[in-house]
Amino acid sequence: MILRIKSIYPASKGITNSLAPVSIGTPIIMYSVGLIMKDSTVKKKAIFIGEAFLASGFITFALKKTVNRERPFVTYPDIEQVTTATGPSFPSGHASLAFATATSLSMAYPKWYIIAPSFAWASAVSYSRMVLGVHYPSDVLAGAIIGSGSAYLSYKLNKWVNKKQRKKIPQLWE
Repeated sequence: MILRIKSIYPASKGITNSLAPVSIGTPIIMYSVGLIMKDSTVKKKAIFIGEAFLASGFITFALKKTVNRERPFVTYPDIEQVTTATGPSFPSGHASLAFATATSLSMAYPKWYIIAPSFAWASAVSYSRMVLGVHYPSDVLAGAIIGSGSAYLSYKLNKWVNKKQRKKIPQLWE
């Protein structure tokens, strides 16, 4: 059973609404900083974080349409719907995108002071979706797995592509 206390509804709405500014804003701001500082490493990390976000969103959208699970407030009318939610429930798009952002940011900058707040935020976003009555725990868990997995696969794909490109392009110092 998910603890649903009415007094935390406003905070849960705020946390839920932080998804877009954080998940979209992070790679955009990072890329802008990379442009200003003429730092190609920061730009590449920003692109990687954006790719993880997009991959996660695509997979989540496809699964939502395939599984087509009703939201908890539809299945159980005694559950209060505290915020708007459209479309199918499984998997949680908020959890997926939040964990894609947290995982990719943590992989790009593997420092405890990046990892801990990133995953605390992603967990808070995910929990807020259950508190607000729009997701089941399994929706959130699946979303977290999809988001983290998307970031990991994006990382591996980037590594593979960059390795292939280095073989094709002759290096000046060789």
